[in-house]
Order: sequence, then structure tokens, then C-alpha cells
Amino acid sequence: MSAPSGSTVPSAPPSYEEAVGINMNYPHPYPVPGPGQNPDGKGMNPPPHMGQPPPASNPIPVQTVYVQQPILFYDRPVQMCCPSCNQLIVTRLSYDSGALTWLSCGGLCLVGCIGGCCLIPFCIDALKDVDHTCPKCSALLGSYKRL
Repeated sequence: MSAPSGSTVPSAPPSYEEAVGINMNYPHPYPVPGPGQNPDGKGMNPPPHMGQPPPASNPIPVQTVYVQQPILFYDRPVQMCCPSCNQLIVTRLSYDSGALTWLSCGGLCLVGCIGGCCLIPFCIDALKDVDHTCPKCSALLGSYKRL
């Protein structure tokens, strides 16, 4: 086997630093002890900043985020901050006929209250669903369903 005529054959294998890729011109992160120093680190100077400026003492801006717990709406007014107008309000309640109202009406019809008494559940707010609205901007904030 002969070497091609255009290239030269190396006389020795590459060194460890060349094979691994260690840059010998790059300064070491730790000082190398001199000939008269002990390797335990005593008597050694701290490493220079290697061309970097000292760390700045500027304060880091911090943003505080408040996470609001989810509000549970029931059949009572709730004091809260309206997400629409950002005002502190007490919710305004409005009652709508829901599933419990209609089931109560149907149950009264089955019992025999067909002469108009079956319509009594539509007059009782405790059997209706509740909507919570903002009294200032009239935004719907939440609902409470009986069933």
C-alpha cells in the first residue's frame, strides 16, 4: 500500500489534546499552580475575569402576577371584582326557570294538581336557576344551576 502522491503521511498519531479538541490557547477556568506552589490551592491568586466585565448590580425587574381563585356562584350575591369593568361590586341576581322548576311542575301534575297549582314552582325563587350580573356594566359573571 503506497500513499497517494499528493498528500503526506503523518509521522506520529495526534496528541490527546488534538484528538479530543481541547484548545490549548483558551485560559483555564482555574489557575494552574506554578513550580513553587502547592496544588492544594493555598497561596494561589483568584482567577482573573478573563476579559469579561464584572457582574452589574442592576436590579432585575420583577412582575407580580396575582392569580384569582375561581369564584363559586350560589343563590346568594357575591362580592367580587368584575372582570369586565374592574370595579369592586356585589353581584345582582336574576332568576330563570330551570330544570328543577320544570320537574317540580311535572311532579305536581302527576300528583293531581292540575287546576293551576302545578304552576306554583314558577313563583318560587328557591326552585329557579340564578344568574349573577354586574350592577355597573351588566356583564354576566356566572350562573348557578339547581340541577
